[in-house]
Amino acid sequence: MTVFVDNMRASYGRMKMCHMVADTTAELLAMADLIAVDRRWLQKAGTAHEHFDIALSKRALAVSAGAVEVSMMQIGRIIRARRRAA
Repeated sequence: MTVFVDNMRASYGRMKMCHMVADTTAELLAMADLIAVDRRWLQKAGTAHEHFDIALSKRALAVSAGAVEVSMMQIGRIIRARRRAA
């Protein structure tokens, strides 16, 4: 099981943001807890599109904690595969 962070660099105020997804909700929430991302920021909970938008500073922490760096295209493929499996 794996947590993934993509290479998106979307502006949100002064921050740059990316996506964080995981194979399971439990893994996604565990990583969020580990890198101090509030669980209330979970988006599209319980769907194939479940994810967090995280700042690049949190992305670096996630990678240090074992998250796998992927492209935005790869994140899209992961989500499509989850949607097909559901």
